[in-house]
Amino acid sequence: MATETVELRALRADEWDAWFDMVDVAFGGVPETPEQRAAWRDVTDFGRMFGAWDGAGWVGTAGAFSFGLTVPGGAEVAAAGVTAVSVLPTHRRRGVLRSMMRHQLDEVRARGEALAVLTASEPAIYGRFGYGAATLEMRLDVDTVRLAAPALPGVDGVRLRLVDPVAGLAECEQVYGRLVPTRPGMLARRPHWDRFMLVDPPSERNGAGELQCVLAEVDGEVLGYARYAVKPESNAAGPCGTVLVRDVQALDPVVYAALWRYLFGIDLTSAVSVRSRPVDDALPHLVADMRRCGIGLRESLFVRPVEVGTALAARTYRAPVDVVLEVSDAFCPWNEGRWRLSGDEKGASCTRTTDRAELALSVRELGSAYLGGFTLSALAAAGRVRELRPGALAAASGAFGSDVAPWLSHGF
Repeated sequence: MATETVELRALRADEWDAWFDMVDVAFGGVPETPEQRAAWRDVTDFGRMFGAWDGAGWVGTAGAFSFGLTVPGGAEVAAAGVTAVSVLPTHRRRGVLRSMMRHQLDEVRARGEALAVLTASEPAIYGRFGYGAATLEMRLDVDTVRLAAPALPGVDGVRLRLVDPVAGLAECEQVYGRLVPTRPGMLARRPHWDRFMLVDPPSERNGAGELQCVLAEVDGEVLGYARYAVKPESNAAGPCGTVLVRDVQALDPVVYAALWRYLFGIDLTSAVSVRSRPVDDALPHLVADMRRCGIGLRESLFVRPVEVGTALAARTYRAPVDVVLEVSDAFCPWNEGRWRLSGDEKGASCTRTTDRAELALSVRELGSAYLGGFTLSALAAAGRVRELRPGALAAASGAFGSDVAPWLSHGF
């Protein structure tokens, strides 16, 4: 519990600057630029932001954004996007973080959101509150000198048009919106988030130029886009700049290949660097030598089922499943106990039961398996899922999978 001198209270609009200043301090003391601050304020829901107050000022912060999260089967599920969780070094180990997490999850449940999700600066912190790593992101540093540009039949029929990023925003958002239901883990953006995608302060460019945007059209219809910047560099052999790719989206494989061909071919560059793509992305298969893509992986989105029954019933399952889960959840005890999950590719139900348990796991493991990014079998191999009936693990693990890898396309 927090000490008696610290209280939790909601953030008022006139306190936002002081509250955000505390977030900056807690995350290293490097202030956000005015452009970044304005973008964060635009997407702030003051009804969901709060903090710990010790009488003299903010000593802890936490909040949430309201998103729609795509789950296996294509449904959009209301999810709390947890953000700005911080505690000043002066108030560590006094229960401040735990009290904020408790308050927040109670609020998420009261709002009827079955899921809470976050991205973690320090992942080890959040496991004890029931958040499990649920998606991976692939990073690529591509040698475009040694690799031929991606090509598919028909790429020459794709028209590419360089536009001002602001002027092209609406067309990009239409493409993004059509893609959201097609991949688990993608977020349906709420008001003001579209403009947030264009934040490009000079202080954050690390030597790169301004953000650029190219639209890809077929028969006059925009079917894809790429946002990127070019970082000029040179050595004794000549120019060797890098194309820093922020986002690439396309509704068609040929359009996707055409966008990468464009990015590979930008003058005075010898590399393309992209920080986040899904692990089943087509790019490594569009080039002749995957080793030249410099592939790396890291976890991205963490998922926390807040209402286990509602969350598991909201998605579909790749194969028929009928299994009794023994769920442990000390932090949200309303989830504790046995649940019978029955479902297939058409739908599912998940209800309380007194039947004998067949798999035992914590809510954290359910979060990791929820979007199909990590298998129950892999978690069992790590000792985090226990099979109580022979055969139950393999059947459930296969059912929880997803044909399309889950991916979080942007942070929050």
